[in-house]
Amino acid sequence: MLSQPEASASASRDFQRLKTSLHRQMVEVIDFSKAETLSEQELRQQLRALAEHLCARQEVSLNGDQREAMVSEIMDEIYGFGPIESLMTDPVVTDIMINGPDRILVERNGLLEPTSLRFADSAHLMRFIHRLVGRAGRRIDESNPIVDARLPDGSRFNAVIPPLALCGPTVSIRRFGNRRLQIDDMIRFGSLAPAMADFLILAVRGRMNIIVAGGTGAGKTTLLNCMSRFIPDTQRVVTIEETAELSLQQPDVVPLETRMPNMEGRGAVTQRDLLRNALRMRPDRIIVGEVRGAEVLDMLQAMNTGHDGSMSTVHANDTRETLDRLELMIALSGAELPSRIARQYITNALDIVIHVTRLHTGERRITRISEVSGIRDGEYKVDDIFVFRISGQDQNGRPKGSFFATGYQPVALRRLALTGANVDQYKPLFEPRELRFTND
Repeated sequence: MLSQPEASASASRDFQRLKTSLHRQMVEVIDFSKAETLSEQELRQQLRALAEHLCARQEVSLNGDQREAMVSEIMDEIYGFGPIESLMTDPVVTDIMINGPDRILVERNGLLEPTSLRFADSAHLMRFIHRLVGRAGRRIDESNPIVDARLPDGSRFNAVIPPLALCGPTVSIRRFGNRRLQIDDMIRFGSLAPAMADFLILAVRGRMNIIVAGGTGAGKTTLLNCMSRFIPDTQRVVTIEETAELSLQQPDVVPLETRMPNMEGRGAVTQRDLLRNALRMRPDRIIVGEVRGAEVLDMLQAMNTGHDGSMSTVHANDTRETLDRLELMIALSGAELPSRIARQYITNALDIVIHVTRLHTGERRITRISEVSGIRDGEYKVDDIFVFRISGQDQNGRPKGSFFATGYQPVALRRLALTGANVDQYKPLFEPRELRFTND
């Protein structure tokens, strides 16, 4: 005898199989030549009537609620996201992970949790993948078993299929809400202290070159989006990304996105290609979604040749490790620069490095804001301006900690004087003190 969870999973699979069967029957009876002459609203009405008719003919007894759910899910199979439609419309869900047809997980508030949703079988999941990949103008098959694309709603879609995915077709969807977070939202969530936010606004307006570092899902792009809102409207900004995630509000923004190779392996356009071209587009600033390879050399060159105020993100575990990562990427780019020259090149380009961390509770914190001010005895001179220090855990297991201003006044602050700003009025921001508790 099946346990209650097993019985529920079995019922869910049976429901999905019946839905898949009805979906196939609909495809078989639809006259697509006539369907093309109908408006979308008329076609939806006719498809819904057909779905209701087929549900009524089923030998399996479906009550009113089940029939309505079946019709709605069939419509989702045609126009929406099939079994995960409810997740794609849930504003709290930020990530959806499909590990084969029987396991679907979501991330809510930074924490993973399983769902009771199922696909009918691997074939059903494969049809779902092909439909979404087709919408994005890509293809996926055994010869091209990995695809990374952007869905019409802006979500980032990644799929891996057998033979590479051993547990069956695997899908990861990173969702981006319709409402973009503001810097005030991040303060309210406890991601940073108000004084830190004031400094970041100054850094952006003062055209300091900034790198945001952190792990996957730590909130690097979210922070980059927040800071970009303080770029003056009079400046021309070029953004470069592999998958477009940035959403800048300035009137003169040129978003560029890389292109994968075609079926013959040709036509690829890399971030490095776009960066080189961006230098010819008269940008005031260049924002690179993430540097992970040879394009780092071109980005640093842009920062060193008059494009002050440029920004990017990188995967790293600390502000100091960020610089080592950049140096390694320069070496892997094929540029035969001595370590001393590469380090000087990096320190000349960068002003501020920000490290973002996702805690085990799912909360995001800006744990360090540091200035890169030069080279001392062959090593990077990195001084912390603001830090987050964990002091323990509360009774619920949540980390307790505080933000601190270290007392260090950044050298790059002098750049604000060139804009006519009174630098002395900002010095109280950096007075050594505890800024606030995050769990109060």
